[in-house]
Amino acid sequence: MKYLYNPPAILKKIFNDFRWYTINNKILLTFDDGPNPGTTEIILKKLSDNNIKALFFCVGENVKKYPGLVKQILDEGHSFGNHTFNHKILNQISGSEKDYQISSVNKIFKEQFDITLKYFRPSHGRFQISTSSLMKKHQLKNIMWSLLTYDYKNDLSIVRFAIEKYLTNDSIIVLHDSNKSKNIISDSISIISDEVRKRNYQFGEAGECLN
Repeated sequence: MKYLYNPPAILKKIFNDFRWYTINNKILLTFDDGPNPGTTEIILKKLSDNNIKALFFCVGENVKKYPGLVKQILDEGHSFGNHTFNHKILNQISGSEKDYQISSVNKIFKEQFDITLKYFRPSHGRFQISTSSLMKKHQLKNIMWSLLTYDYKNDLSIVRFAIEKYLTNDSIIVLHDSNKSKNIISDSISIISDEVRKRNYQFGEAGECLN
Protein backbone atom coordinates (compact mmCIF):
# COMPACT_ATOMS: atom_id res chain seq x y z
CA MET A 1 0.00 0.00 0.00
CA LYS A 2 1.26 3.45 -0.87
CA TYR A 3 0.96 5.89 2.01
CA LEU A 4 0.13 9.53 1.41
CA TYR A 5 2.25 11.21 4.07
CA ASN A 6 1.89 14.68 2.59
CA PRO A 7 -1.30 15.95 0.86
CA PRO A 8 -1.06 16.63 -2.90
CA ALA A 9 0.07 20.14 -3.85
CA ILE A 10 -2.98 20.67 -6.07
CA LEU A 11 -5.29 20.02 -3.13
CA LYS A 12 -3.48 22.58 -0.99
CA LYS A 13 -3.62 25.09 -3.83
CA ILE A 14 -7.36 24.70 -4.41
CA PHE A 15 -8.23 24.82 -0.72
CA ASN A 16 -5.82 27.60 0.18
CA ASP A 17 -8.13 28.96 2.87
CA PHE A 18 -7.42 25.82 4.90
CA ARG A 19 -4.28 25.65 7.01
CA TRP A 20 -1.80 23.04 5.79
CA TYR A 21 1.39 24.36 7.39
CA THR A 22 2.20 26.58 10.36
CA ILE A 23 2.69 30.29 9.70
CA ASN A 24 5.75 30.82 11.89
CA ASN A 25 8.24 28.12 10.90
CA LYS A 26 7.54 26.11 14.02
CA ILE A 27 6.21 22.57 14.21
CA LEU A 28 2.73 21.92 15.56
CA LEU A 29 1.91 18.52 17.00
CA THR A 30 -1.78 17.56 16.78
CA PHE A 31 -3.76 14.61 18.13
CA ASP A 32 -7.07 13.42 16.66
CA ASP A 33 -9.98 11.38 18.04
CA GLY A 34 -9.58 11.72 21.82
CA PRO A 35 -9.82 11.95 24.65
CA ASN A 36 -9.27 8.25 25.16
CA PRO A 37 -8.61 6.64 28.57
CA GLY A 38 -5.27 4.90 28.69
CA THR A 39 -3.89 6.78 25.70
CA THR A 40 -4.44 10.43 26.62
CA GLU A 41 -2.48 9.96 29.85
CA ILE A 42 0.48 8.45 27.98
CA ILE A 43 0.46 11.33 25.52
CA LEU A 44 0.31 13.99 28.22
CA LYS A 45 3.19 12.43 30.15
CA LYS A 46 5.37 12.27 27.04
CA LEU A 47 4.50 15.82 25.99
CA SER A 48 5.37 17.07 29.46
CA ASP A 49 8.68 15.20 29.45
CA ASN A 50 9.59 16.84 26.13
CA ASN A 51 8.17 20.30 26.92
CA ILE A 52 5.77 20.23 23.96
CA LYS A 53 2.37 21.92 23.78
CA ALA A 54 -0.05 20.22 21.39
CA LEU A 55 -3.44 20.76 19.77
CA PHE A 56 -6.04 18.08 20.55
CA PHE A 57 -8.85 17.66 18.02
CA CYS A 58 -11.53 16.08 20.18
CA VAL A 59 -14.61 14.04 19.31
CA GLY A 60 -17.65 15.44 21.09
CA GLU A 61 -19.02 12.18 22.43
CA ASN A 62 -15.62 11.40 23.96
CA VAL A 63 -15.55 14.82 25.59
CA LYS A 64 -18.93 14.08 27.18
CA LYS A 65 -17.76 10.66 28.38
CA TYR A 66 -14.39 11.75 29.72
CA PRO A 67 -14.54 15.37 30.92
CA GLY A 68 -11.82 14.63 33.45
CA LEU A 69 -9.36 13.92 30.66
CA VAL A 70 -10.33 17.14 28.91
CA LYS A 71 -9.67 19.01 32.14
CA GLN A 72 -6.28 17.32 32.43
CA ILE A 73 -5.35 18.33 28.87
CA LEU A 74 -6.46 21.88 29.65
CA ASP A 75 -4.59 22.05 32.95
CA GLU A 76 -1.36 21.04 31.21
CA GLY A 77 -1.60 23.98 28.83
CA HIS A 78 -2.64 22.35 25.58
CA SER A 79 -5.17 23.60 23.03
CA PHE A 80 -8.36 22.11 21.61
CA GLY A 81 -10.06 21.74 18.26
CA ASN A 82 -13.40 20.41 17.02
CA HIS A 83 -13.32 16.95 15.39
CA THR A 84 -17.12 16.52 15.04
CA PHE A 85 -19.47 15.02 17.60
CA ASN A 86 -19.14 11.35 16.68
CA HIS A 87 -16.58 11.23 13.88
CA LYS A 88 -18.99 11.28 10.96
CA ILE A 89 -17.65 12.08 7.50
CA LEU A 90 -19.02 15.46 6.44
CA ASN A 91 -19.64 14.69 2.78
CA GLN A 92 -21.79 11.70 3.71
CA ILE A 93 -24.36 13.55 5.83
CA SER A 94 -27.03 16.22 5.36
CA GLY A 95 -26.54 19.94 5.84
CA SER A 96 -28.42 19.99 9.13
CA GLU A 97 -26.41 17.03 10.42
CA LYS A 98 -23.18 18.80 9.47
CA ASP A 99 -24.27 21.78 11.52
CA TYR A 100 -25.05 19.54 14.49
CA GLN A 101 -21.76 17.65 14.24
CA ILE A 102 -19.91 20.95 14.57
CA SER A 103 -22.12 23.16 16.74
CA SER A 104 -22.71 20.50 19.41
CA VAL A 105 -18.98 20.18 20.07
CA ASN A 106 -18.55 23.94 20.24
CA LYS A 107 -21.42 24.06 22.72
CA ILE A 108 -19.99 21.33 24.97
CA PHE A 109 -16.63 23.06 25.23
CA LYS A 110 -18.19 26.44 25.93
CA GLU A 111 -20.70 25.24 28.52
CA GLN A 112 -18.50 22.74 30.36
CA PHE A 113 -15.05 24.33 30.09
CA ASP A 114 -15.69 27.95 29.05
CA ILE A 115 -13.59 27.38 25.93
CA THR A 116 -14.48 28.97 22.60
CA LEU A 117 -13.11 26.65 19.95
CA LYS A 118 -11.30 28.24 17.01
CA TYR A 119 -10.06 25.21 15.11
CA PHE A 120 -11.68 22.32 13.24
CA ARG A 121 -10.43 19.18 11.54
CA PRO A 122 -12.85 17.01 9.55
CA SER A 123 -13.19 13.32 10.39
CA HIS A 124 -10.81 11.16 8.38
CA GLY A 125 -9.57 14.39 6.77
CA ARG A 126 -12.52 14.25 4.37
CA PHE A 127 -14.00 17.54 3.22
CA GLN A 128 -15.71 19.17 0.23
CA ILE A 129 -16.10 22.57 -1.44
CA SER A 130 -18.88 23.57 0.95
CA THR A 131 -16.60 23.03 3.96
CA SER A 132 -15.24 26.55 3.52
CA SER A 133 -18.66 28.16 3.97
CA LEU A 134 -19.36 25.80 6.87
CA MET A 135 -16.24 27.05 8.62
CA LYS A 136 -17.30 30.67 8.16
CA LYS A 137 -20.75 29.90 9.53
CA HIS A 138 -19.33 28.37 12.70
CA GLN A 139 -16.39 30.80 12.95
CA LEU A 140 -13.74 28.09 12.78
CA LYS A 141 -10.48 27.61 10.89
CA ASN A 142 -10.10 24.31 9.07
CA ILE A 143 -6.74 22.87 10.11
CA MET A 144 -5.45 20.09 7.91
CA TRP A 145 -1.87 18.81 8.00
CA SER A 146 1.36 18.54 6.09
CA LEU A 147 2.53 15.28 7.66
CA LEU A 148 0.42 12.22 8.38
CA THR A 149 2.36 9.67 10.44
CA TYR A 150 -0.01 6.69 10.08
CA ASP A 151 0.55 5.94 13.75
CA TYR A 152 -2.84 4.18 13.76
CA LYS A 153 -1.22 1.41 11.70
CA ASN A 154 0.62 0.49 14.92
CA ASP A 155 3.94 0.23 13.09
CA LEU A 156 6.73 2.41 14.42
CA SER A 157 8.84 1.94 11.28
CA ILE A 158 6.17 3.76 9.25
CA VAL A 159 6.15 6.66 11.70
CA ARG A 160 9.94 6.87 11.63
CA PHE A 161 10.02 6.87 7.82
CA ALA A 162 7.35 9.58 7.63
CA ILE A 163 9.17 11.86 10.05
CA GLU A 164 12.66 11.37 8.63
CA LYS A 165 11.55 11.91 5.04
CA TYR A 166 8.77 14.51 5.25
CA LEU A 167 9.40 16.66 8.33
CA THR A 168 9.83 20.37 7.60
CA ASN A 169 10.26 23.33 9.93
CA ASP A 170 6.61 24.34 9.40
CA SER A 171 4.99 20.91 9.64
CA ILE A 172 1.56 20.29 11.10
CA ILE A 173 1.87 16.68 12.25
CA VAL A 174 -1.04 14.31 12.87
CA LEU A 175 -1.00 11.65 15.57
CA HIS A 176 -3.95 9.86 17.17
CA ASP A 177 -5.26 9.71 20.72
CA SER A 178 -6.85 6.29 20.29
CA ASN A 179 -6.49 2.60 21.03
CA LYS A 180 -5.11 1.99 17.55
CA SER A 181 -1.98 4.01 18.26
CA LYS A 182 -1.75 3.40 22.00
CA ASN A 183 1.09 0.87 21.88
CA ILE A 184 3.43 3.10 19.86
CA ILE A 185 2.31 6.63 20.71
CA SER A 186 4.99 7.31 23.32
CA ASP A 187 7.79 6.14 21.02
CA SER A 188 6.22 8.05 18.12
CA ILE A 189 6.43 11.30 20.08
CA SER A 190 10.04 10.48 20.98
CA ILE A 191 10.94 9.95 17.32
CA ILE A 192 9.40 13.29 16.40
CA SER A 193 10.99 15.16 19.28
CA ASP A 194 14.43 13.69 18.60
CA GLU A 195 14.26 14.53 14.89
CA VAL A 196 13.02 18.07 15.53
CA ARG A 197 15.90 18.79 17.88
CA LYS A 198 18.43 17.02 15.66
CA ARG A 199 17.53 19.45 12.87
CA ASN A 200 17.41 22.46 15.20
CA TYR A 201 13.73 23.00 14.46
CA GLN A 202 11.28 24.25 17.08
CA PHE A 203 7.89 23.19 18.37
CA GLY A 204 5.18 25.83 18.63
CA GLU A 205 1.75 26.21 20.19
CA ALA A 206 -1.54 26.41 18.32
CA GLY A 207 -2.09 30.12 18.93
CA GLU A 208 1.22 31.19 17.43
CA CYS A 209 1.34 28.56 14.68
CA LEU A 210 -2.14 29.03 13.23
CA ASN A 211 -3.33 32.60 13.87
